[in-house]
Amino acid sequence: MAWHSGTAAKAAAAAAAAALMTACIPASGDSGGGAERAQAPDAVKGECAVAAPPGDSRARQVRGMWIATVAGIDWPKDPKKPVATQQAQFRALLDTAKAMNLNAVFVQIRPNSDAFYPSPYEPWSQWLTGTPGKNPGYDVLAFMLKEAHARNLEFHAWFNPYRVSRTSDINKLAPGSPARKNPGWVRKYGTGLWYDPGLPQVRDLATKAVLDVVRKYDIDAVHFDDYFYPYPEGGRDYPDGATFKTYGKGMKKADWRRHNVDTMVRGLSQKIHEAKPWVRFGISPFGVWRNSTSDPAGSATRALQSYSDQYADTRKWIRNGWIDYVTPQLYWPIGDSRADYARLVDWWARQVAGTKVQLTIGQAGYRVGQDATWKKPTELSRHLTLNQRYPGVRGDVYFSAADLAANRRGFAERLRKDHYARPAIPPAVPGRGGKAPAPTRTVTAESDGQGVRVRWRESKDATAYAVYRAEGRRSACAPVDPATLLASVRGGGIADPTAKPGRTYTYYVTALDRLHHESAPGRGATVTVRGG
Repeated sequence: MAWHSGTAAKAAAAAAAAALMTACIPASGDSGGGAERAQAPDAVKGECAVAAPPGDSRARQVRGMWIATVAGIDWPKDPKKPVATQQAQFRALLDTAKAMNLNAVFVQIRPNSDAFYPSPYEPWSQWLTGTPGKNPGYDVLAFMLKEAHARNLEFHAWFNPYRVSRTSDINKLAPGSPARKNPGWVRKYGTGLWYDPGLPQVRDLATKAVLDVVRKYDIDAVHFDDYFYPYPEGGRDYPDGATFKTYGKGMKKADWRRHNVDTMVRGLSQKIHEAKPWVRFGISPFGVWRNSTSDPAGSATRALQSYSDQYADTRKWIRNGWIDYVTPQLYWPIGDSRADYARLVDWWARQVAGTKVQLTIGQAGYRVGQDATWKKPTELSRHLTLNQRYPGVRGDVYFSAADLAANRRGFAERLRKDHYARPAIPPAVPGRGGKAPAPTRTVTAESDGQGVRVRWRESKDATAYAVYRAEGRRSACAPVDPATLLASVRGGGIADPTAKPGRTYTYYVTALDRLHHESAPGRGATVTVRGG
């Protein structure tokens, strides 16, 4: 994952942008809607037997942003700040996501063989307090999850499986660090420390760390980025000769390294889904698998290759169904001579065709303003327009949160205007069980002088609700148009401050399970807004 740390000015701009954009949220949940809320019993059949569920459409999209915690890239900006200040800053990032009509956050919770939660395996992260191993005084992951889900944002827990430290001094790690206790697992490479992926003990540690979170927390997905074997530095080979001699078993070193990464990905996928079938496993690799000059099946590019430089055979993982989604980091502009964004989108769309693996595109918000091409605030908007040619592209994820909040050159505002004017529900997840909940019942809409308040009786097994608003008086029992989606929330009601006085609207509500299977709409409610 390419990144750049922010300056104090950038942080201030981000906070200001977040405050400005939050004011544009069209509708908000009545309550946080936690997992323990009471649910009324529901009939099997809904009130409107003639109204079918909305089904899939291009309106269904993943819209996400990465929240990088290593080195304070996105959060927390200053580990010395009080907890209340840090928490307020995190909420501001989530409010930016909602103001942009995003629906998912990808939050780094294990940046350097450490933890943003109480872990039996690894120490507290230094990025929380400035001191490796120091307890911040609260369960950070539990806080982040609660805040994300209160805004109905999916939470993808982002782990780095092999990175240990951005510096090469092992004695600077927390005393309880597994790397410090087991220096034989660690290799110095470049300016940092890395676990050796060829060691079974290393794969076991990463697996335990991930499964600990899967079992204890209500996350929506486990997420890996592009760091497997480290990016090549200075023409030097990764120092794993002794490990290869012990475990290579006659394989070529490159094949053996890919085998090590494959073993981790395949095994972890199986164990995640055994623990909780609904928790997805997704990976965001470097954007080029192989160049066509190396393999006819590769892309028409001239760039670093994740297959041979990081030993990540993403194409194999897709074909074998070891991952639920793939988010290649396509951090180049349209027309780039080495790696053309347009050609790469086409290549990745062909890789997922006929599979159950969902494709989303990693977008380089951090690059806006860097050079002549990226100085154009329309470049990322052009990417999303191009994506519309490919039904297999199911959304976009932006690196990173602070860049969206800063809104340099107005690029985030342009994205919202051109593509994200309305909220979106993520596509239903195939192959992981789940089903549409029972339809909502007893929908009411009341003008309260400040807009409209819509309430409904919650459905059994529903995680969230989609609220649609049609202009005028409509049939109480009718299918909904995905283009009329007003909000997707948790809990039993919303306030709609955008309803205009004197206008008449009909509101419909559907129920969704945690994998975004959607019910038919319940009986709609019509209201004329007071005033005007």
